[in-house]
Amino acid sequence: MSERNRLRSIGTLVRINGIVPIRTQPFYLVSIIAQPLSFLFFIWIVSRGADLAYGLMGGMVLTMLSVGTGLQSDLTHYRHDMKFQDVVIASPVEAPIYIAGMALSELVYSLPALAVFVALFVYYGYATVSSVAILTGVLLLVWSFGSAFAFTLSTYFQDIRETWAFSPIFSLVLTVLPPVYYPISYLPAWAQIAARFSPTTYAAELVQGAVGLQPLTPTTAEIDWIVLVAFAAALFLIAAFKARWRDP
Repeated sequence: MSERNRLRSIGTLVRINGIVPIRTQPFYLVSIIAQPLSFLFFIWIVSRGADLAYGLMGGMVLTMLSVGTGLQSDLTHYRHDMKFQDVVIASPVEAPIYIAGMALSELVYSLPALAVFVALFVYYGYATVSSVAILTGVLLLVWSFGSAFAFTLSTYFQDIRETWAFSPIFSLVLTVLPPVYYPISYLPAWAQIAARFSPTTYAAELVQGAVGLQPLTPTTAEIDWIVLVAFAAALFLIAAFKARWRDP
């Protein structure tokens, strides 16, 4: 395929799975933002607004992670229910182009929900050149490794209902138990060590430090970036070598 046809294929997938659903099923946008906003509301009530900033940062991380991991449901549906992946395999469209288009479609579909958090981010005065740059980099990495992880899993699922069982587990392990919505200092020492096994801990630490919620030394920030990039690279390698593009 030529580069022009690759870009056209990505654009078509974004339109089919991202733009068209926004026009035809706008109510689904509510479900995307409901979970992060519910956490934000709960934190605001419990802390009486003291930890609202942590909830806001965590909401953006959770939204982008949900965008990535939510890809598993669409890919499984297209693969088994609609047999669309078989059509793609028989076409000149390569697997990376298909996955990139589907991942971008999920991102486009979720932009209205993410815009709510961005508006709050700006409203509360957290938007600076450095904080926006750090936040953008972190959220893109979270979306990237979430999408790679979702693609790999989708190639092993045999029914879309299997994704319904895994999604709540991902949310619990990656965004509820780790200190995404609260400072890591709230956890006891042993739990802080356990939290370090989750990549979202490093993502939250970076965005919290970027807006001044907690001190972040250059060494700590460097470690956080290295962990996030390494985690994303590892999941992309797993997707490249372990995902089953064709059914056995």
